[in-house]
Amino acid sequence: MKQWTTKGGQVISRLSHGMYNCFLVSCRGRHLLVDACRKGSWKNLCRELDEQGVSGGSLAGLVLTHTHYDHAENAAAIKERYNTKIIVHQKEADYVRKGENPVIHGTLPLTGWISDRLSHLYLSRFFRYRPVDGDLTIADRYDLSPLGFQGHLLATPGHSPGSLSVILENEIAIVGDALFGVFRGSVIPPFAADEKLMVASWGNLLKTGCFVYLPAHGTARDREALERQYEKYKRKYERF
Repeated sequence: MKQWTTKGGQVISRLSHGMYNCFLVSCRGRHLLVDACRKGSWKNLCRELDEQGVSGGSLAGLVLTHTHYDHAENAAAIKERYNTKIIVHQKEADYVRKGENPVIHGTLPLTGWISDRLSHLYLSRFFRYRPVDGDLTIADRYDLSPLGFQGHLLATPGHSPGSLSVILENEIAIVGDALFGVFRGSVIPPFAADEKLMVASWGNLLKTGCFVYLPAHGTARDREALERQYEKYKRKYERF
């Protein structure tokens, strides 16, 4: 299990399930789960959480970086098993309450062709998930200290309308699908609701000072990689 530790002693564990990562932030016996992965990974996810000592009394919350099915399918089950809070951006609270996906569009020629023809059909009919109410809805920023952690939630829209990132001590950012770690030399996700807004969110992530970015797909990206991609895509949109 890959782990990172902040200077303040917070431990971030990557709970990897094939193509999907979720993350557990642990500090002084308290835990914060970031995303809930696919339904098919439920047993493995519970096993990993048990191994990390997570219990109903110690899981402070589940942060949904956004409400696409591959991040939220286990949210209702997590809430039931651990009696914890579901934390979601206010722009996506209705999606998770209905078990629906925000619409996305392709950022690349191939994914653009796919999303134009199939996205609405598949996301609305085939990728529904068990609905659950959000307990804590976030706007632009939320201080995590009341939950027992050093850091904050930051709105990073673009991939979806209410994407959130978890910023820990301005060192490590857990970013959901705000960026990808799959393609060599690239951080751009293959799908986004608003690519220009997503690139602006990259700029806000860089302003935090974080030097490690942990995406839900692929491997960690460093600050230099994000800076290169930010400058490239910012110039692209400055031409219009």
